[in-house]
Amino acid sequence: MALPSAYEKYNNSKVLTASPAELTLMLYDGAIKFCNIAIMGIEEKNIEKAHNNIIRVQRIIEEFRATLDRRYPVAADFDRVYVYLLRRLVEANLKKDKAILEEINMHLRSMRDNWKEIMRVNRENQAK
Repeated sequence: MALPSAYEKYNNSKVLTASPAELTLMLYDGAIKFCNIAIMGIEEKNIEKAHNNIIRVQRIIEEFRATLDRRYPVAADFDRVYVYLLRRLVEANLKKDKAILEEINMHLRSMRDNWKEIMRVNRENQAK
């Protein structure tokens, strides 16, 4: 019984001590994970599993949109991508379309990988 509690404490600690950049990375990883689970739900013909996990991806992307720093011109570009992904998620959910979710996952992975690279470069620059 103590093991789940210890795991929960570890996860809470990880989130509470993460930098904003690390939290963003965790959100990208979560969106990818939930998208994968939604794909599995479609493959298993489990409508509820697919729906619930598509909604989780939508909530993460909505959080990304809500936290964009609109003082920077690049925020408008990110917003357009997020709006596109949200539209495709709705379509994927309505149709329970695995191909759309795979496309969304491709975009999420690309954005996550770019974010990881930005984090790496920033760490190197701070070390100098």
